[in-house]
Amino acid sequence: MRTVLAFDFGASAGRAILGRFDGEKITCEELRRFDNVPIRENGHLAWDFFTLLKEVGKVIEKCGKVDSLAFDTWGVDYGLLAENGCLMSLPVNYRDPRTKGVPEKAFRRISPEKLYMATGNQIMPINTLFQLMAESGKSLKSKTMLFMPDLFAWALCGSRTVDKTIASTSQMVNPLTGNWDHGITALTPFPAAFFPEIVDCATVCGEHKGIPVVKAAGHDTQCAVAAMPWDGIGEAAFLSCGTWSLIGCELEKPILTRRSMEDELSNEIGANNQINYLKNISGLWLIQEIRRNFREEGREYSYNDMEQLARTEPSFVCFIDPDASEFAQPGGMPEKIRAYCERTGQEVPQTDGALIRCIYESLSMKYRNAIAQIHENTGKEFELLHLLGGGAKDTFLCQTSADALGFPVVAGPAEATALGNIMLQLIALGAIKDVAEGRKLIRRTEKVTAYYPRKAESLDEKYRIFCEVIGKST
Repeated sequence: MRTVLAFDFGASAGRAILGRFDGEKITCEELRRFDNVPIRENGHLAWDFFTLLKEVGKVIEKCGKVDSLAFDTWGVDYGLLAENGCLMSLPVNYRDPRTKGVPEKAFRRISPEKLYMATGNQIMPINTLFQLMAESGKSLKSKTMLFMPDLFAWALCGSRTVDKTIASTSQMVNPLTGNWDHGITALTPFPAAFFPEIVDCATVCGEHKGIPVVKAAGHDTQCAVAAMPWDGIGEAAFLSCGTWSLIGCELEKPILTRRSMEDELSNEIGANNQINYLKNISGLWLIQEIRRNFREEGREYSYNDMEQLARTEPSFVCFIDPDASEFAQPGGMPEKIRAYCERTGQEVPQTDGALIRCIYESLSMKYRNAIAQIHENTGKEFELLHLLGGGAKDTFLCQTSADALGFPVVAGPAEATALGNIMLQLIALGAIKDVAEGRKLIRRTEKVTAYYPRKAESLDEKYRIFCEVIGKST
């Protein structure tokens, strides 16, 4: 029996999962769940790293001896270490507005096309490159940076390396070599020596109280994709769905064309060294935030309550672009949705159920739009979508996505991220051969649910309207 500890941090909560492998099946036990609440420091929205680290310590102390432990988190964010090895300040949250206008400054020195061809990342203001360009003051004296999962590993064992998957979210890594592109890092105010060594996934980086600390796949998306129960037959896409939606497919080589850049598609490095060709879409953040807004107005809904409210409303009446800039910041989500619909000449949702349904169906149509773009860039004719992570529990999202896409959605495992983290630790320990063997194991043992497009009128006309609406909004 192998027992490993997986820490999975999302943008709104963290979890500690104990994984056990008896040679035939992986079982997961959630030991602890805790909120991940951003705070303000030095005028910036920041991650409360030391509070999160205390939660990690509590779990390790309670859990006792395990065979290894590892961390996965969201992408792009990082902490800065001083010359004395201490963390200089709390890591800044990607939703902080400090990068506003920074990409335009970068484009005075390098064209968007050259930047994309060098790194393959969707160009977004939140990317690490632009965050580093926005650093100022005492931060410029820092000696190195570590991405969030690597920062937790450093706090436990002193490792100052970063793993390949999380580094590939930064807009500074060459997707062909998996190494820093120092022509791009030179756009930041930091020297080449500032950027740490990039290491492979499923490797041990040190020890904490006798427990091996493993670099699993630091990027939670790549953990989830590693656990995708795909049998390799036909063409399958994946959707890792949580606060963010990351939808894409696996490729052997990156696509670095102008069209790919204009379609805002990213080439990220997977745990199995394949290219995860994907699009970042705002995900269940919209549902989480509007639920919080309803609570502030005195209406307390569970997620199941919200789903039932949505089901009572007419389908595909109005749409938003989930990635429109006004929806990226917290606060006032109902008013923002109504204003968007009014501005784009649509029926304005009046009830809570209509607002919720608008979000769900807009996400589903955005998935269809992303799949169409990926098809156009790769030539792949997709027959199936593997919906991974917490979104797999959302039956309404799964069904509306199948309806919008016009082909089956296979939902699960819901614990794909934790399973991927655990699986990669087991690979590092020699208990599982590789990702392919791990997927075979997960396919054999994990429960999934298939959703098929309902026999209804074609949604092509609704999709045309959606595309027209998001075009109007730009």
